[in-house]
Amino acid sequence: MLDQIKRAIAMTDRKAWIRFFTAMAGLVIAFGAALLSTVLRESGNIFGMNVAAAVALLTAGFVGIYSIPYLAKRVALEGMREAFDYDVTSEGVVYLSITLLIGVASLTSGNNLLFIILAAMLAAIVISGIASAHVLRGLRIDAAIPEHVFAKQPVIAKLSLQNRHWTSSFSVSIVPPKSQAAGQKRWEWERGTFAFPPKRTPEKRWVNWPDLKLRRKEIPAASDAIFHGSVYFPYIASRGKAHADVELTFPRRGRYVQNGFGLATRFPFSFLLKTRRMKLEHEMVVYPSVEATDDFFHVLPMVTGEFEAYVRGRGHDLYRIREYLPEDSARMVDWKATAKSGALKVREFTREDERKLRIVFDNPAPGTVAPEDYEAAIQLTASLAWHFSDGSTQLSFAAPGYEGSGEVLDFLRYLALAQPFAADSVLNKIAVTDDYNLVVTAQPHGSLPTRLWASSYIVFMDKRR
Repeated sequence: MLDQIKRAIAMTDRKAWIRFFTAMAGLVIAFGAALLSTVLRESGNIFGMNVAAAVALLTAGFVGIYSIPYLAKRVALEGMREAFDYDVTSEGVVYLSITLLIGVASLTSGNNLLFIILAAMLAAIVISGIASAHVLRGLRIDAAIPEHVFAKQPVIAKLSLQNRHWTSSFSVSIVPPKSQAAGQKRWEWERGTFAFPPKRTPEKRWVNWPDLKLRRKEIPAASDAIFHGSVYFPYIASRGKAHADVELTFPRRGRYVQNGFGLATRFPFSFLLKTRRMKLEHEMVVYPSVEATDDFFHVLPMVTGEFEAYVRGRGHDLYRIREYLPEDSARMVDWKATAKSGALKVREFTREDERKLRIVFDNPAPGTVAPEDYEAAIQLTASLAWHFSDGSTQLSFAAPGYEGSGEVLDFLRYLALAQPFAADSVLNKIAVTDDYNLVVTAQPHGSLPTRLWASSYIVFMDKRR
């Protein structure tokens, strides 16, 4: 019990409570001083009356400066979490115009019937605002997004609306939050200090009180949002749920962030489009596209051919000695059999079951390759990794800064977030193993380590090379 009390005390906002009780005490003192001032005036003590009135005014002023603004700003800050946005519809413009005309006519003519009509029209606006707010306040949003998403491939996400009220909701749309372009400014509350005198250094000021200040801040560029467009729900039953499937397609790889949603309605009279801002954050990483491209169809046969030859040559048991073929590697030549027969002979070993392949992405420095070539290399690397992840090949990966496992999804996540950066080439750091290396690099031929050429296929990022 004692621990729970301590935990509750630790979670309370002590500064706010101190200001609240200080304000209450100050108001009691001010009220008492005002009563005393009245009594002294009735008794004819003018000096005492002035002193008591001054104490009451100073105490009330202290409360007004020290406590009331701070507490009022906190209430306003809490209320902003579920604020509403209002947009006047074309129907609303027509209705308000007619209301204005009737109001002018009723004032100029003094006709009681026009006053009654004007009152009814104004009451309809009030009722519309109350009804739409009631419809939106009882709703909660839930979004289910697939875990693994590839660029340029459509996926299905599910949006759900739960109605917690005992009344039904009508004509509600889920919309993206109102986005404001980067460079614009908006008003935001932030913590600050109330200082007096303001131009003195902190140690020479008379007052240094924590405060909330309203400042205008520039809005930074927002990340790409996950959801675009709107989803319409004509009816959500009381205490019920409604679901909608949304098809999403992401044009490029990278990180996507949804900072919130909006619940919009024109119910019941369509005078205003009222949107309730809801804070529901989602973040996801979209993998590069693994669709086969022209580069993929050009590179894959060559990679497969050299990989198969490399796998066949790694066995230990001699299978046969045969005639040399143009596609055979010079490492497989049997010089003794060649000397005896006078013709080139090669050794062919039994093929081992294991197939080890290491895909190496040598991330270049900024400006080394054109952006379109860089994206093409990312997609080619992802396509090859996805192609060889069918289970028949033991895959491993290497890239600057990559510390993931041999799982292809970990490597695809790395490629999804990869950007050119200046770093030492990963080709100089990877160890020589039995793996066959598939290297995607921007380095010229002369700077490639010779130890990798015997068991590697090199793909250059820059198509101009």
